[in-house]
Formats: sequence, C-alpha cells, structure tokens
Amino acid sequence: MPRSSLAAGLLLVAVAAPVAAQQKASEAELTERARAIHERAITIDTHDDIPFNFATPDYDACKSLNRQVDVPKMREGKLDVAFFIVYVGQTARTPENYEKAKADAMTKFNAIHRMAEQMCPDQIAIAYHPDDVKRIHDSGKLVSVIGIENGYVIGKDLSLVRRYYDLGGRYMTLAHNGHNDISDSANPRQDEPAAEHNGLSAFGEQVVAEMNRVGMMVDVSHVSKAASLHAMRISKAPVIASHSGTTAIANVSRNMDDEQLRALKINGGVIQIVGLDGFVKAPDPRRAQEAQALREELGIAAGRGGMQNMTPEKRAEYQRRLDALNAKYPRATVQNFVDHIDHAVKTIGIDHVGISSDFDGGGGIEGWNSAAETFNVTLELVRRGYTEDQIAKLWGGNLLRVWRQAEAAKSK
Repeated sequence: MPRSSLAAGLLLVAVAAPVAAQQKASEAELTERARAIHERAITIDTHDDIPFNFATPDYDACKSLNRQVDVPKMREGKLDVAFFIVYVGQTARTPENYEKAKADAMTKFNAIHRMAEQMCPDQIAIAYHPDDVKRIHDSGKLVSVIGIENGYVIGKDLSLVRRYYDLGGRYMTLAHNGHNDISDSANPRQDEPAAEHNGLSAFGEQVVAEMNRVGMMVDVSHVSKAASLHAMRISKAPVIASHSGTTAIANVSRNMDDEQLRALKINGGVIQIVGLDGFVKAPDPRRAQEAQALREELGIAAGRGGMQNMTPEKRAEYQRRLDALNAKYPRATVQNFVDHIDHAVKTIGIDHVGISSDFDGGGGIEGWNSAAETFNVTLELVRRGYTEDQIAKLWGGNLLRVWRQAEAAKSK
C-alpha cells in the first residue's frame, strides 16, 4: 500500500472513532432526556380491560400476573393512570339479556372498587374527578379510573347512566361489536344489516344528552362513522375516541378517517391512539386465518371472554404458538404506532391526540406489549422531536382537558 494511502486510511479511522463515540453519546443522552420527561409526565392509558374474576385470589392485580396490566407492571413502566374497563359483550336485545348485562357490569364495577379499596388501597386509588388524578399521583399512588365499554349495559334504562356515573364510570363507549339500542357499530354482527339507525337512534340521542347532563364523557370508538359524526354534532361537551387509530395509516373499519378527525377537532375532543396490532397495521389475512385455526384447535371461544377464562396451561400453550405466528407475520411496532400519532397531530393538532393500549383486551405491539414497557412510547416520541410539553399533552393532558370540559358542561 502506498504511504499516502496508508496515512489517509489511518486518518479515516482516527476521525470515525470519535464520530461513532459522539453518536453513541448522543443516543445515550436522548434516552436520558426521554427518561426524565417520562418521569415528570402523568401518563394516562384510557383503555385496559379486566376479566370477570378481576380482584379475586385468582386474579390479584395488586401482584405480578401473567397479564399486560397489574400494579407492579404499572410501577415498572411508570404508567401512572389506567382506565380499567367495565366491558360487557353484545348479545340479543331481550329483557333477560339486559338484566344479565347489568349484572355483569356490576361485577366489574365491584371488582375495580375491591382492588382499590380493599386489596391494595396503599398502592392505587380511584379518581372520580380530573383533579383527583394529580392529587393521587402526588401522594405516590397509582390511579385507577373506570370506563364503560358498550352502552348495551344500560339496555333501554336511561337512569343507569347516572347510576354508573355514581359508581365511578367516567366514559361510556356507545356501542361495541354489533348494533345496540343506542348506536350503530363499526363492526356489525354477521346477522345484522350494515346500518340499523344510520347513526344514533332517538334513544341514543337521549343517552348522549344524559351523559352530558351527569358529566360522563361520550366515547365514539367502536361506533360507525355516521354514529361518531352524529354524536359529535349533538354532544354539548367534547367527546373522546378512547381507543382508535387512523385509517390513513391502517385502513381498518375500527379506525377514524380524516373527516372524522376534523369533526373531532371542531367538537374539541381527543382521539386516544390505540396500541392494538390489528388497528396499528392492517393485518395480513393469512395470519388471521392461521390465528383462527389455532384458537379452534385449542378450543378457545370467540371474543374476549374466551381469552380471559383460559387456564394458565392453555394460556401458556396459546402464547407460545402465538409467538411463533407473530414471528412468521411480524407485529406492529412502537414506530408504527407513533406513525398514527404523527398523522393525527398533523391533521388536527397536538391538542386533540392522546394514547391508549387496549391491554388485556387484544392490545399490545412490539415494544409496548405491557404496562412495563410504557417508557418505549415516550422514547419514540422524543426520537420524533416532540417536546416535553407536547408529550405531556399526548400522555394525558388533552384527556384531562376533555374530562374537565365534560364536568363543566353537566347540569343538576
């Protein structure tokens, strides 16, 4: 090698080493800055599902569990606030089923209260008002808030809106998978027409008015596009989409398109971008077919209840084989998730976007697969250039603003 070439090569090595060290230091500094921001922010996840045996010896969320959300994982990931969800699935609209839905809702309300008031009151407390969130957080405890998923739990009884509010319910999703007496769903059941009410029913309008009256946030996740726009038009308070994505990034029926996003901005509401794989990234139909075959082979009933009631052995087997399926068809990542946040912020502004997971109800992506990994979301936001004030809004500031406006709009 000529002497000049050798000298040039040595110079390149000498220059490259400091550059690599500088890049490494910058990465470390970025992570350190993200950790500081994450520590200072009050992080709120607006959708965490619970099973019917929640807050029992079989499911003591005060201890570490083989689940996505429990008190130790919230501590580990610094997820400060979890909206635990009173979810009851849609069934035929009969008087007997309405009574069953109401009883099932009460089972979950009672369980959330039992966790916070009897099982570990030194670790977590229920927030009933926005200011409770900071007060409880500043005391060193985690915060539980209660959300209701599926207005089916009120049947045709408008008085249940007030009853559930008094029990701590601070938002209600108007419908779920399947139309109900309130609203059309974004995902009708196979035996249903595409639309039944063409939005909200007349009773649904009364439900929204009653939710406004008592101060309960109206949730338009899971409802049809027409129903979401209808609710935004008539609600006297801003609404939320407690766990939804954007169709611009993943064109699935459960996500919101730009027309809905713009209407949400006009309404003053907030979309809580959801970390559920199939809503973050449009699913490969082959994966869905293989996942269904796996569920059928293991005898897992359709719907969330089938997963929640699995034995530990069957859950372990299901998870092992699901992991293999995920390796074959890679899941959505935190980066894909934040793409939805970026699109929503670009479309309607930083004041109308928040964060949710749908943990233990199907949620979870690579990098944010449990409450313990919550920091990774903040880290990716910092990588994208979001400021601390913007991250604080995304992690809960915007949701608290809407909650305050819902309370301000209520009447006696």
